Amino acid sequence: MLNKPVLVESLIVFVIVLFVHAVVWDRYSWCAVALAVQAFYVQFKWDRLLQLGGAVFQFRTAANSGLLPASMVIPLLGIVMKERCKSAGIVYFERFGIVVASTGMLVALFLSVIAVGITKPVPTNTCILTGIAGSIIIYTMKHSLTVSEVIEVLEVLLIFVYLSMILLYLLPRCFTPGEALLVLGGISFVLNQLIKRSLNVIEGRGDPIDFFLLVAVVGVILLGLFFTVLFIFMDSGTWISSMFFHMMTAVLGLGVIMPWLYRLIQRNPLFWLLQFLFQTQTRVYLLVYWTFLAASACGVVLYQNAKRSSESKKHQASTITRKYFHFIVVATYVPGLIYDRQLLYVAAVLCLAVFIFLEYIRYFRIKPFGQTLRHLLSLFLDERDSGPLILTHIYLLLGMSLPVWLFPRSCAPKGTLPGAGALVPYSGVLAVGVGDTIASVFGSTMGEIKWPGTKKTFEGTMTAIFAQIIAVALILIFDSSVNLNSSYAWILASVSLVSLLEAYTTQIDNLLLPLYLQIMFMA
Repeated sequence: MLNKPVLVESLIVFVIVLFVHAVVWDRYSWCAVALAVQAFYVQFKWDRLLQLGGAVFQFRTAANSGLLPASMVIPLLGIVMKERCKSAGIVYFERFGIVVASTGMLVALFLSVIAVGITKPVPTNTCILTGIAGSIIIYTMKHSLTVSEVIEVLEVLLIFVYLSMILLYLLPRCFTPGEALLVLGGISFVLNQLIKRSLNVIEGRGDPIDFFLLVAVVGVILLGLFFTVLFIFMDSGTWISSMFFHMMTAVLGLGVIMPWLYRLIQRNPLFWLLQFLFQTQTRVYLLVYWTFLAASACGVVLYQNAKRSSESKKHQASTITRKYFHFIVVATYVPGLIYDRQLLYVAAVLCLAVFIFLEYIRYFRIKPFGQTLRHLLSLFLDERDSGPLILTHIYLLLGMSLPVWLFPRSCAPKGTLPGAGALVPYSGVLAVGVGDTIASVFGSTMGEIKWPGTKKTFEGTMTAIFAQIIAVALILIFDSSVNLNSSYAWILASVSLVSLLEAYTTQIDNLLLPLYLQIMFMA
């Protein structure tokens, strides 16, 4: 049976699904309810497979499967995006939201069918529930999607299947099934969008910064797959391999990624990027300020490692020390959100590419910095970094950036959504930068009353809720574009639900919490 924390986590996710359903109340929201019910039952099977070691791939062992919370993220994002764009009268992005929701549901159903199929004996009741939910979703898709949209959904599913077989084999113990669904599903969708837009380039159509995100994400993923295959046959730790790594990175970057981006934006990518970064004086000031903060973060890493060397080889960074980086990230994102969101969008893409590239250097032990990075970052490992990759800092960046990247700019005529939707770009700052940080710091230092079945404390959660409300008040003061239209009760409910989810989830909260807060704000 599922333990109590998993039951409470599932209950919180159900409440969020029902909140969205109550606001939208159409056939897609009914499909989301059906998907949530079947995902809850299949979660039993995945947890049992993980406990008995019956899963096909090696998943992260210090957490439950997380199937229900992960299954609902992409469908709910698509549903609320569809609703917002429908209200704005933007038909193209309304249809895009329907495709996102349908894709998320189909990928989640596929993972559920896999779990049911490899469970012995075959769980009859769960099979029936999965069949009913699948029939409802497929029937709705049949009467909602055009032929081209059906093909697009199936393309994403096919990419997801192949990516899952490759990456889950190459990266054991890096993900739970839910995290794999969320991360690989997102990568699959991005890859399909890039292929689709590359084959249908229309000059002057599309924002260059959107293409920049797609090409950067796909480029670094393909780069990693290329070197993973290559270093099966070579020792990556030698100087010859390291020189080949840097040379091939330059070749792939300048010979494949740059021409690909040139085709999409119809101009030289490097000239466009330099012109974009230094277009205004405000952007120059922000770049200088962010450079100072990046240097401060590097200083924290070096100082903590010097402390480890002088005190003990077994010294590990405390929870409070790790939260320094949350404070630095908040100090980075808030000025960008207030003064120049487009610059923040592009800068976050660049940082993601750099983070992933540095992780390749660390993972493959590329000289001269690979071994140094291994030593420096090992200080900040926790139980979530049980696989060969260190992903927590990348998840932190993603959690802060996804609300900025996924904000439906085309459906916000004045650059912001009405009501609680105005806070969508701030979802990462509120959920991770403020809520998760305050909960961890106050919970570990002053918390005494623990939530049943968890290590999280009641005091930490309540303080996190209070801190996020204070943060919303400060956003209202300093960001004149935010107008909440008296939607304070919805904001309080949203913040409270996501803070409770933080207390009970064993998934990567840096990734999960901002997305659920964004869903609630957009609803």
